[in-house]
Parts: sequence; structure tokens; C-alpha cells
Amino acid sequence: MDEQAPFEFDREKRLTLLGQVLGKGIPHSAALGIAPVDCGLGWVILELPWDAKLVGNPETGVLHGGAVTALVDQTSGFAVFMRLPVPTRIATLDLRIDYLGPSRPGRPLRARAECYRLAKHVAFTRAEAYQDHEDGRVLVAAAMATFMVFSDGRSPMKEALEKASG
Repeated sequence: MDEQAPFEFDREKRLTLLGQVLGKGIPHSAALGIAPVDCGLGWVILELPWDAKLVGNPETGVLHGGAVTALVDQTSGFAVFMRLPVPTRIATLDLRIDYLGPSRPGRPLRARAECYRLAKHVAFTRAEAYQDHEDGRVLVAAAMATFMVFSDGRSPMKEALEKASG
């Protein structure tokens, strides 16, 4: 797929669709409050707002590793969608996360992922979860992932929106 001719990428259209899917089509994303920030051809930035119900240790206020993992996995998957000419079904094959340090309480966590290689049936991504602070960007986690790309032509974004609105 890397050798295919470039396709027209409508950033605003994909960003709007991404927001609809995250808000209505994926209940887990909606429950966590994950929202799109920005996207481009083969990359996406999503944000997880800080919420006390997502805290792993009430004494520190640090986000639970499961919430961080969910954000990184979803961001990585959507980076693949941003690389596909037509969104189709994908499935996480492998996700490796290095936790680099705790998040700071009360601040949203963002993840940026890019799909750096798209083969016929497998996509490869890298991602970082971070928080922006007055004193600079603090990395919370770094990840690498691979995704199975199905060739049946089904569109999960379209299906999720139809399910949510019907």
C-alpha cells in the first residue's frame, strides 16, 4: 500500500468524522471522554481529560495505566485510519507501551500517533502520550503497535455512526 498514488485527504472532514465516532460510535471512548485534537495524513492527536474516576492512586491523582493504554491504543488505531484511502476494519495485533513517568493530576493527557508503514494487511504505528505544562512537554508513555488491516471493505466509522444514530 505504500506505493499507491496519494489520495485526497480532507482534514476537516476526517476530524469531524473522528469526533462523531469517538463521541457516539465507540462507547468506551465516550465513557473516557476521549476527543480529537488534530489529524493529518497518517497521524492523529487525541486527548483524554483528567477525571477522578480514571485515577489509579487516589493519594497521588495519577491517571491509571489502563486509561493511558486505552488512549494510546485508540490513537494508534485512528492514525491507521488517517493513512487509509477508505477506512476499513482493523484490529490491534501488538501493542507495546513503555511508561516513562506518572501523569500530573488535574491535567489532560494527549497522545500523538503516526502510521509510519502501511503494508497490504498490516499497519505499523508509533505513539507518545504526554502532558503540556508551563515548564514544557512531559512524556508519560511511548508505544509501538501493529494492526491487522482487513480487506473486506467494511467501514467501522460508517457502521459506528449508523449504529449510534439509529
